[in-house]
Amino acid sequence: MDGLTRHFSAWRTLQSGNREITDALVRDGSRGPSPELARALEGWDGAWYWADRGETRLILVRAVAGKSPRWWLHIGLLILTLICTMGAGAVLNGAWAPVTGNTLLSQMVAATRYFSDVATGDWRLLLSGWSFAVPLLAILLVHELGHYLTARRYAIDVTPPFFIPVPPSLSPVGSLGAFIRLRSPVLDRRQLLDVGAAGPLAGFVMAVLVLAWGYSISERIPIVVGTDPSYVTLAGYPVFLGESLLTGWLRDLVLPGTAAVHLSPPAFAGWVGMLLTGLNLVPLSQLDGGHIAYGLLGRGQRWVAWVAVVGLLYLAQAAPGWYAWLGLAFLVGGGRVTHPPVIIGAGRLPASRRLVGLACLALLAMCLMPRPFG
Repeated sequence: MDGLTRHFSAWRTLQSGNREITDALVRDGSRGPSPELARALEGWDGAWYWADRGETRLILVRAVAGKSPRWWLHIGLLILTLICTMGAGAVLNGAWAPVTGNTLLSQMVAATRYFSDVATGDWRLLLSGWSFAVPLLAILLVHELGHYLTARRYAIDVTPPFFIPVPPSLSPVGSLGAFIRLRSPVLDRRQLLDVGAAGPLAGFVMAVLVLAWGYSISERIPIVVGTDPSYVTLAGYPVFLGESLLTGWLRDLVLPGTAAVHLSPPAFAGWVGMLLTGLNLVPLSQLDGGHIAYGLLGRGQRWVAWVAVVGLLYLAQAAPGWYAWLGLAFLVGGGRVTHPPVIIGAGRLPASRRLVGLACLALLAMCLMPRPFG
C-alpha cells in the first residue's frame, strides 16, 4: 500500500469482514492513472476500479483472510442434482416413472427410496434423461458462474455454487436451482449491480441457446384447446406450460405452425431456464432483481419493491404459485422486501451500469411468465 498512497491526496481504509477496502482520491484530480500509478496498480494483490466517471476516485479491495471452499460439498451437491435431474429427464422421455405418495410421510419415503433404487441398478433407466439434465445444469451453472466470477473480479469473498437437488418424485425438474453465498459485504452500488446482473445475463444467453436447440427438435401436435400452448408429458399426462414474450416468439420463429408444441427435453430445460430468469429478476429483497434495483436506485428500490408486491398479488389471483414466490422472497430477505444498504451508498453510477440495469429490466419484461402453468 505504501507504494500507492503517495499518489493519493486523501484516502480511507475500511475493514469489512475479511476484506480491506481503500477509498482514495487520486492526487491532482488527474483523469486515470499516471504511468507511475499504473505501474503500482499492476502489483496490487487485489481488485481495483474507478468509482467515478472522471477517474479521480479509486477503490482498492484485497483479502486479509479467507476460507477455503469445501469442494467436497459443492461437488457432492452437483452430483446429487445431476442424479435427480436425470430422473426428471427420464420421466419426460417416458423411460421411467417415480414412486410417489399421497401423504407427506409417504412422499419422503419415496424420495429416500429413489436414491436407494438408483444405487441398486435403476441408474440405467435414468441415462436417457441426459438430454434434459445436462442442458438444465448448464443453464444453472452458467448463471451462478456469472455471479461468482464477477464477485471474484471485485475481490468479494464468495463460495462456489451450491446446487439444490430434489428427487423427481417430488419435483418434475429435479432441482430447486443453485446459489452462491457472499462471505464479505458488498462495498457499493456498482459492485452490487454488477454481481446481481451478471448471473441473469449469462444464464439468459445459455437458456436462449438451449431453448432454440430444444424447439428445433420439438414437434407440433394437434390438440383441441383454447390456445396453441406448449406442453410436456409427465406420467402419461400432458402438462400445459405458460409462455413469456420471448419463449412464445422464439417458439414460433424456430418451429412455425399453429398446433400445440410438445416440448423436447432440451426445450423444457430452456423453458425452465427462462422461468427462473424471470423469477430471479423480480426486484424484491435479496433476489437478483433486488440487487439490481438497489444498485440502480439506492433506497428508491423500496418503492419498486412494493409495486412488485402488488403486481405479484394481482398475478396470484390467476396463478397461486406467485404467493409461494412472494413468501420465498420475504424469507430470503429476512422478512422484508426492501434491500439492505451497502457500505458506501452515495455516489453516481457510471452510464454503462445504468444501461446494464435497463437491459435487466427489459429482460424481466421478456422472460416473466404471468401464468407459468396452464
